[in-house]
Amino acid sequence: MKILRFSTPDLSPRYGWLHEDKIGFIDGDPFDAYRRFDPDLSVDSVRLLPPVLPGKIVCVGRNYQAHAKEHNTEVGEIPTLFLKPNSSLIGPGDPILLPPQSKQVEHEAELAVVIGKRGRWIQPENAMDHVFGYTIANDVTARDLQRSDVQWTRGKGFDTFCPIGPWIETDFDPADALITCHVGDQLRQMASTRDMVFSVPQLVVFISSVMTLEPGDLILTGTPAGVGELVPGLNVSINIEGLGTLVNPVANESIHA
Repeated sequence: MKILRFSTPDLSPRYGWLHEDKIGFIDGDPFDAYRRFDPDLSVDSVRLLPPVLPGKIVCVGRNYQAHAKEHNTEVGEIPTLFLKPNSSLIGPGDPILLPPQSKQVEHEAELAVVIGKRGRWIQPENAMDHVFGYTIANDVTARDLQRSDVQWTRGKGFDTFCPIGPWIETDFDPADALITCHVGDQLRQMASTRDMVFSVPQLVVFISSVMTLEPGDLILTGTPAGVGELVPGLNVSINIEGLGTLVNPVANESIHA
């Protein structure tokens, strides 16, 4: 099932579910008890929002061998973790804003895991019981700032640096799905999730040994090789087979005193 968040000029943000090109309302909490209504609202008539408002965004670095190689680094023996702030979150169609502090902002197409059940010290045999579904993410990165700083917070944490969407797919197999990323008409990234060094269950287990995972939390599972610079005026389009396509335009940030 595809679960999304949306708004219209007459409706405040709310959850819905998608059937073909129609949205049905969801009454209640998709992560707990809820009721679905018949789909009767055209998806073209709404504004799609980030499909979840996570308590935290946990990211995994260097989870594809080829991506680590293109940055002259090695994949670690354990996952490399970092966090993105919730203020970096945007939805489909929202612009990625290039901050004036950076001269090299890049895209990173990623599969994102949506947690559905609270857990700490989750065991391997139970890991997938804690997964609610999956969506698409773009771990936008100010590469020059990432390289210059000891920590990655600044380079990864600007407003608009975490587009996600267009919805959460609860019926999805993450074992072997094709990920592609286009900037304008140029294909930049293409790989399969089977190339991940650490699988979704392994990541859930490892992260939960560090911090409690809560319903709605996001895990960004790392990006394949082919990351590249973003240019104002072009769209970034990320497709994951079985999940759909996330599209965001790119623009320069305006500074307001």
